[in-house]
Amino acid sequence: MIQLFLTLFLSLSAQTFEGQRIVCVGGPVTEIVFALGGGDQVVGVDTSSNFPDAVEALPTVGYQRRLSAEGVLSLSPDLVIADAAAGPPEALEQIRSAGVRIYVVPENNTFKGAQEKIRYVASALGLGTAAEQVIRDLKEDIKVARRNMGDEPKPKVVFIYARGSGTLLISGHNTAANAIIDLAGGVNAISGYEGYKPLTAEAMVAAEPDLLLMMESGLEVFGGKEAVLNAPGVRQTPAGKHKRIVTMDGLYLLGFGPRLGKAVTELSQHFRLALIETR
Repeated sequence: MIQLFLTLFLSLSAQTFEGQRIVCVGGPVTEIVFALGGGDQVVGVDTSSNFPDAVEALPTVGYQRRLSAEGVLSLSPDLVIADAAAGPPEALEQIRSAGVRIYVVPENNTFKGAQEKIRYVASALGLGTAAEQVIRDLKEDIKVARRNMGDEPKPKVVFIYARGSGTLLISGHNTAANAIIDLAGGVNAISGYEGYKPLTAEAMVAAEPDLLLMMESGLEVFGGKEAVLNAPGVRQTPAGKHKRIVTMDGLYLLGFGPRLGKAVTELSQHFRLALIETR
């Protein structure tokens, strides 16, 4: 699907958006725009955009799923580039009705999908040459990560998503978390379903994870490492007994953008350390 959209945009007459005002919605989208060299044109971002540091000085237009059309339009943008989670639909329609172009970047959390997202955003900005350089760097990072992995055994990993201070969900398949675990040389210890389900003692004990993976913000909002270790079934697992909880920045870990290769490298290093401790 991404390739279809990309082909359609590339088939349009060449058009550059140099000098025009851009609002970015979605952390990965913002990161891609800046990596391509389009950061000087960005006049606003959503609250999920926290990289690079330059975004801290920009006005925000709300959370990507709960955008304020008025907030976006107050920045007088010519173009909004948003990820697939952007909404609500009525806000997007209000922005379009005001004459603002909106490019929605389809979601595809794979190595190939990261490359397609970069090219898709580049097509909106007329920065195709820059896109190929960013993609070359990404491929090189992934190549280095895979070389460093070698033929090491694959650790069993459970990704835990903290939804507020009282709810923990665990990732099945067809998620960004599952994809990054696989790329980094691990195996998702949870099988049998797609998406996320509430953590239960039975599921956690049966999974027997070697380590737990979380976003830094999730660990913090849930109350820290001890709170997670005290969750149902966790202390009965190898990960819980050895207190192996790996945390990384959420956008870095699950964004599948230009830093994907570096995130894979870092996560694979955590996996190797966990295996060494297990021996």
